[in-house]
Amino acid sequence: MKKSLKGFTKHYLNYTVIGILLVVFSILSIVSPTRTMADLLPSIIIAVIAALSLSLVVGFLGELSLGHAGFMSIGAYLGGKVAIALMEAGDFEATNVLVFVIAIAVGALCAAICGFVVGFAALRLRGDYLAIVTLAFGEIVRVIFTNSGKETFGGALGLDNEAQFLGQKRIYILIIIGMVLVLFTLFVIQNLLRSKAGRAITAIRDNEIAAKATGINVTKFKLMVFVISAAFAGIAGVLFSYSKNPIKADIFDYNYSIEILVIVVLGGMGNINGSMISAVLITVLNNRLTDLLKGDAAVYKDIFYALILILIVIYNNAPALKSFREKYNLKNLINKILRKKHDPSEITNDAARWDVVPTKIEMNEVLSTDIVIDKVGRGDDSADILERGGNK
Repeated sequence: MKKSLKGFTKHYLNYTVIGILLVVFSILSIVSPTRTMADLLPSIIIAVIAALSLSLVVGFLGELSLGHAGFMSIGAYLGGKVAIALMEAGDFEATNVLVFVIAIAVGALCAAICGFVVGFAALRLRGDYLAIVTLAFGEIVRVIFTNSGKETFGGALGLDNEAQFLGQKRIYILIIIGMVLVLFTLFVIQNLLRSKAGRAITAIRDNEIAAKATGINVTKFKLMVFVISAAFAGIAGVLFSYSKNPIKADIFDYNYSIEILVIVVLGGMGNINGSMISAVLITVLNNRLTDLLKGDAAVYKDIFYALILILIVIYNNAPALKSFREKYNLKNLINKILRKKHDPSEITNDAARWDVVPTKIEMNEVLSTDIVIDKVGRGDDSADILERGGNK
C-alpha cells in the first residue's frame, strides 16, 4: 500500500492537481469571472509550458539554450497568422476548436523545424558557444518579424490579431484549453523521460563521452530533444497569440528567454514539478510587482525582482544553509503534518554516496588516460612507466 501510494505521488500527483485546477477554473469561468484571473492565468499557463519545454533541454539534456523566446515567437506569429487567415476566409468564430487545433499544429510544426535546424547546426557546440548560437537565433527571428511588411506580420507595430484575440469575456475558454495543453505537455515529457530514450538523454547529460562509448546515438537524441522542446515552445507561442493583442516581436527578446531560464534554474535542474511551481510563483511575482509599482516607482520593479531571485538562489545553494534546508524542506513539513515516521530502511546523510565522495574520478579523466606500450608489450599508463623509469 505504501509503495503504491509513493508511486502515485511521484508519477501522478501533478496530473491530479492540474485536473482539479481545471475543474475549479471551469466553474469559476461560469460563476464569477474576474479580470485579475483573466489576465494572470493565461500568463501562468504559457510560462508553465515554456518552462517544461526548456527544462527538457537545460535540465535533462544538460545544454544551455538562450533562444527559447525565438521558438515561441515563431509559434505566435505563424500559428496566429494561420488562425487569422482561416477566420477571415471562412465563417469561423475565434473559439472554433478546428481553427485552434490547426493553429496549434502549424505553430508547433514550424517551431519544431526551426528547432531541428538549430539543433543540427549546434551539435558540435556546448556550453557558452551553444548559448551564443541560440541567443543569436532568437535575435535573428525577432529582427525578421520586426522588419517584416505591414501586410505580412505587422512590422514594428505588431501583428493585429483582433479577429483571433479572445478578450476578457471569453478568455476562460483559453484557460481551460491551456490547462488541457499543460496536461498534454506534462504527459509527453514525463513519459519520454521514463522511456529508454529518456535514459539515453540523461546519460548524455551526465557524460557525453561515456554515452558514446556505450553505443548511444548522441546526434539522434540531441536533435530529438531540440525538436520536441521547440515544438512545445511553439504551442506556448500560439496560446500567447490568443491571449495578447497585438503580437509584438519585441516581447520575445533575449530577456524573455533568460526569464524562462531563470524559472527552470530556480525550480531545480531536471525537476519537472519544481519548474511548474517556479513558473507559477515567478509569473505571479511579476504580475504583483507590475500592479504595485506604477508611475515613477515602476523602475524599481526589476530591482525588487532581481533581489528576490538572488535571495532564492543564495538560499538554494549556500552551504551554510544546507542543514536548515534539509530540516525545514517541504517534504519534512508534509511528513510532520501527516505524522509519518522515518523508515529505517531509507539511508539518509550517507557520506559514501557517489555524488558527495570528494576523491571520485570523473569519467572524462578515465576515458582520456594515455595508454602506452612498454618493451615487454604490457599496456601501462604513462605515469606508471615514468615511475618505474625513475626507480631504475
